[in-house]
Amino acid sequence: MNHVPVWFKRKFDVPFPVELLPNLRARLRGTPARLEEELHGHSREVLIWKPQEKWSAQENAGHLVDLEPLWLARVGDYVAASSQLTATDLQNRKTDEAKHNERTLEEILAAFRAARETLLERVDGLDASIFTRSIPHPRLKTPMRLADHLYFVAEHDDHHLARIWELVNARS
Repeated sequence: MNHVPVWFKRKFDVPFPVELLPNLRARLRGTPARLEEELHGHSREVLIWKPQEKWSAQENAGHLVDLEPLWLARVGDYVAASSQLTATDLQNRKTDEAKHNERTLEEILAAFRAARETLLERVDGLDASIFTRSIPHPRLKTPMRLADHLYFVAEHDDHHLARIWELVNARS
């Protein structure tokens, strides 16, 4: 496969094995470092290049920042035993309107690291029973446990890291 698959066409096999939560937490904790490694050393021109008016590498990084409040809200949904996970804006207007290409890369990376730390602190403080609580995902129309949702977040991270890699290597 030569290109990153379209996110909204992805299907997710759940359940994620709960006994692998420590591995999953390590993966989520490592995303800021992997993002920094992927983006550092590239010129601003490479980082803000928008092929076919799709997001640039820097906008993909900004999108990761933009979604951290959603992930945190969904953790809250599990804690509150909500009837459905918080829905997202499938048009991604927040990212389109954020003007991430006008920001500094350092600002985006610092914001992502801080937001991810907040998410992981929240997750790390939860009772183990919450990780197996199941709530329907609004777009996928399938029940997800918190463990499954965290896997979904990690896959979303990797999707955008792969897209960033694709973009910066096409221009380098």
